[in-house]
Amino acid sequence: MDHHRQDMRKGYGAALGAYLVWGMLPLYFRLVRAVGPVEIVAQRVLWSMALLLLVIIVGRRLSLLRAHLASRATMLALSASAALIGVNWVVYVLAVNNGHILEASLGYFLNPLVSVMLGVLVLKEPLRRMQAVAVAIAAIGAANLAISTLDTLWISVVLALSFGFYGLVRKSTPVDALTGLSIETLFLAPFALAYLLYLGTAAILGGDSSIGLWALIAASGVITSVPLLLFGYAARSLPLTRIGVLQYIAPTMQFLIGLLVFREPLETAKLASFIIIWAGLALFTWDAVRAGGARRAG
Repeated sequence: MDHHRQDMRKGYGAALGAYLVWGMLPLYFRLVRAVGPVEIVAQRVLWSMALLLLVIIVGRRLSLLRAHLASRATMLALSASAALIGVNWVVYVLAVNNGHILEASLGYFLNPLVSVMLGVLVLKEPLRRMQAVAVAIAAIGAANLAISTLDTLWISVVLALSFGFYGLVRKSTPVDALTGLSIETLFLAPFALAYLLYLGTAAILGGDSSIGLWALIAASGVITSVPLLLFGYAARSLPLTRIGVLQYIAPTMQFLIGLLVFREPLETAKLASFIIIWAGLALFTWDAVRAGGARRAG
């Protein structure tokens, strides 16, 4: 039981770290907006692959990587998760660099609802009555927000569904975070390399970018890999319903960055919707803390 609680604590810490990094991503992508959104994603894939393979070699985990590569079931699952995260990356960068940070944050506000429902319907995870009420309140706010942004609703829906199903696949696949993400980048690398070659061989090394911009592009390997590794660990350590609640951290940060830093417009109806969503989150969190205290007391 102590070992289980320790894993849970590490899982919460990993999830928090991942969502804090993801919450700051709009600032990073605005710094590299001179590079096209698909090219940014291609660069992320290749730099991430290089970093992850280096970590695997230094950590002497090549034999484990080869073992998973030999598993047909694992390869099928991770090819699906690679496709999901690739779509998620492209749509997110496209949204941020075209002034739709608030719409992107809506996608990640919807994502926890997708995660909770997948946890309940697919993994048969239990949901207490108060948690169900909290999810319903957040869903009402999300639905109202979606109605008020119909023209950009596809951004929010694609981001929510792609990352929700990504979390489900990773949780259901018996592979550790480092190896799983390494295989995903190996799947995506040929497509990324082909696209950069299509742009021109110079694009592989950052094109004609300044040294500062080139360094920022190279840093995408760390910015991409670290939070996904943390998320992969958290997805294996925590119930999907708990992950769904913690996921509100990143979109809240993105929302505030879009509103306060980049001055994107926010209508009264949107603000009311966000308040309803946050109320549902507060209720869900309160119930989780209360239930945890009761278990420890027992």
